[in-house]
Amino acid sequence: MLATLAGAVLVAGLAVAPAAPAAPPADSTPPVNAPPGNALPGAPAGSHADPADRPATSELYRAEAGVNVWLDENPDDPRAPLIAERIGSQPQAVWFAGAYEPDTITERVAEITSAAEAVGQLPVVVPYMIPFRDCGNHSGGGAPSFAAYTEWSQLFAAGLGSEPVVVVLEPDAIPLIDCLNDQQRAERLTALAGLAEAVTTANPAARVYYDIGHSGWHAPAEIAPTLVEAGVLEHGAGIATNISNYRTTADETAYAAAVVAELGGGLGAVIDTSRNGNGPLGSEWCDPPGRLVGDAPTTDPGVPGVDAYLWIKLPGELDGCDGPAGSFSPAKAYELAGG
Repeated sequence: MLATLAGAVLVAGLAVAPAAPAAPPADSTPPVNAPPGNALPGAPAGSHADPADRPATSELYRAEAGVNVWLDENPDDPRAPLIAERIGSQPQAVWFAGAYEPDTITERVAEITSAAEAVGQLPVVVPYMIPFRDCGNHSGGGAPSFAAYTEWSQLFAAGLGSEPVVVVLEPDAIPLIDCLNDQQRAERLTALAGLAEAVTTANPAARVYYDIGHSGWHAPAEIAPTLVEAGVLEHGAGIATNISNYRTTADETAYAAAVVAELGGGLGAVIDTSRNGNGPLGSEWCDPPGRLVGDAPTTDPGVPGVDAYLWIKLPGELDGCDGPAGSFSPAKAYELAGG
């Protein structure tokens, strides 16, 4: 369901095309994630701090992604200026989703985190290597076994450095867990808890967010117990919602709050706003036409309970219906940019 190019990210920059419906004012309800230790650096949930007063780590890190490669190679394409302005200029997550290569994963993660540290910015990284990934569908793959995944997890965590970093934990691993048998399910939950623990042990400044799917998928009371089994209360800063989907920010904010309430409160949330500016096209998740990029990435969304809007799915990278999952499509990027 979710593939993206391995080791890709993006940008800090301009406000972008039509955003999702406005969220309630920051002071309308008490924050869900009350403990300040869970908030992202420089921007407690619901705050409106002056950017000049916030530490540099509250700025999201930009690194080269598929869109930037295409822009470099196609400067004369008439679509390039709009794609560059509205997509290429925004910070996006770095996915580690390619082949299982334990010998190089620490170095590849460190390249991102050390580069972000050098400029005082906050990287967002996505481990996507769980066995039986995506139930073998468009984004199938992952580590060859749970034992191999445990080794990979330790090596992934070793590259995270010591500065703040956001880790979005294994998209779809929990929402799609019902495709596994009982033994595989138990192994997956143990593996997820193990990766989250490895991350927070290696880098106490890291913040781990567990993917929960989106508001049109699992009911809060259904998914919360599985999150508990996967260690979210012990190792998580919060939950991540709408990854690679198109649900509105308002719907995802309400959904995240309901899931956190089921978990007993005290956690934050990050929302993927990379492609939700026009909302969903019914229940279609695979390269639906007519969508737009959404709210710009920020660690200061000013919404109670929401730690950040992030571009986790890279706009322009396909879901698997209009081309191979994770491949960059300039036509899709142009459409998402409002062209």
